[in-house]
Amino acid sequence: QEHYGGLNGLTLTWIGDGNNVLHSIMMSAAKLGMHLRIATPKGFEPDLRITKTTEQYSKEYGTKLLLTKDPLEAADGANVLVTDTWISMGQEEEKKERLKAFQGYQITMQTAKSAASNWTFLHCLPRKPEEVDDEVFYSPQSLVFQEAENRKWTI
Repeated sequence: QEHYGGLNGLTLTWIGDGNNVLHSIMMSAAKLGMHLRIATPKGFEPDLRITKTTEQYSKEYGTKLLLTKDPLEAADGANVLVTDTWISMGQEEEKKERLKAFQGYQITMQTAKSAASNWTFLHCLPRKPEEVDDEVFYSPQSLVFQEAENRKWTI
């Protein structure tokens, strides 16, 4: 909102794990007027109950929801590209399996080519290079440090 002047009509794309951060976004995006495009590998989709509620919210608020396995399809026309850790606390023993499952999900400039011309990138940190490459993470489109500062003030 700070960057775009408002959220209504923006398209947010999540590429990565169907985790708690995605669940929070799913429960709020439609209420804020945002279209949501989600790409997760098979077996790492968001919780089905959350997905059903999100589908209802999208209908109620007139937004679009896409769930796919294809990161480039999800990134198509996105204003905001978002990812998070692929290996959360308590999942360390699954690291090898998860890294294999998430191959092709790293956000890169190739991913961003599908996005809108005014795209930005968010990550709630800490970031691992397999999730987003340096070129995107340190690009002028990356708002991760402003995001971190804003989180500081909400805490």
